Amino acid sequence: MTQRYAISPRETAAMNTQQLRENFLIEDVFVAGEIELVYTHYDRMIVGGATPTTEPLTLPCPENLKADFFLQRRELGILNTAAPGTVTVDGTVYELGNQDCLYVGKDAKEVVFASTDGNQPAKFYLLSAPAHHAYPTRRMTQAEATPVELGTPETANERTIYKYIYLEGIQSCQLVMGLTRLKPGSVWNTMPSHVHDRRMEAYLYFDLPENQRVLHMMGQPQETRPLWVSSGQAILSPPWSIHTGCGTSNYTFIWGMAGENLEYTDMDLVTIHDLR
Repeated sequence: MTQRYAISPRETAAMNTQQLRENFLIEDVFVAGEIELVYTHYDRMIVGGATPTTEPLTLPCPENLKADFFLQRRELGILNTAAPGTVTVDGTVYELGNQDCLYVGKDAKEVVFASTDGNQPAKFYLLSAPAHHAYPTRRMTQAEATPVELGTPETANERTIYKYIYLEGIQSCQLVMGLTRLKPGSVWNTMPSHVHDRRMEAYLYFDLPENQRVLHMMGQPQETRPLWVSSGQAILSPPWSIHTGCGTSNYTFIWGMAGENLEYTDMDLVTIHDLR
């Protein structure tokens, strides 16, 4: 498990492109046959991916967690971004199809990931935050997540939002998680943009054709910075930063947050004419 340290707005404003990518972009989330984990000091979120092929993968407990098992003091959100697979939590098997979600509560001792077909692996996106209470493990399929339709074709941001782990959905200590799917012909996400000082956020972009990209914009509203992102890559967004993007085609992204507030609408909006 690698680490990313918290960076202030002042430091970020002076960074070049490579420095921005090293600090805020996670390029290798899904590696075949492996579990990849990044520990960020923004609200101590762990961002990662599990990509089992012919053999199941067991969630490890990295030494720097100083714990007996991964979820001793943590909770975990899992969202499958590819072919069907299973997640086994302390002996109970949960089937996850494409864009289905599983929440695993504090104190679960063993989490095992497997693909239904090793030649077409599942790609499980992982978000974990510190937890003070053991909420029950719960699966929610995309069909069970009430969709919210937003945007218009005229502004190229027609999209469907699926909320899984949040105040009115799957209960958690501080983790919030869901996904947004843009419709064909729409490319803008989270516009007008916003910040939320009460929690950090991570974005995973996927379902993007190999030769297409998303231009993700971060930074303070008056000091924005761009990053080109490929499918299957993740962005770390500090609490002081906007998080918005525009793709060269439509795509899907997973948003996840950790911090003080579970309300999906807890955000401070930034008007378009105030962006710089």
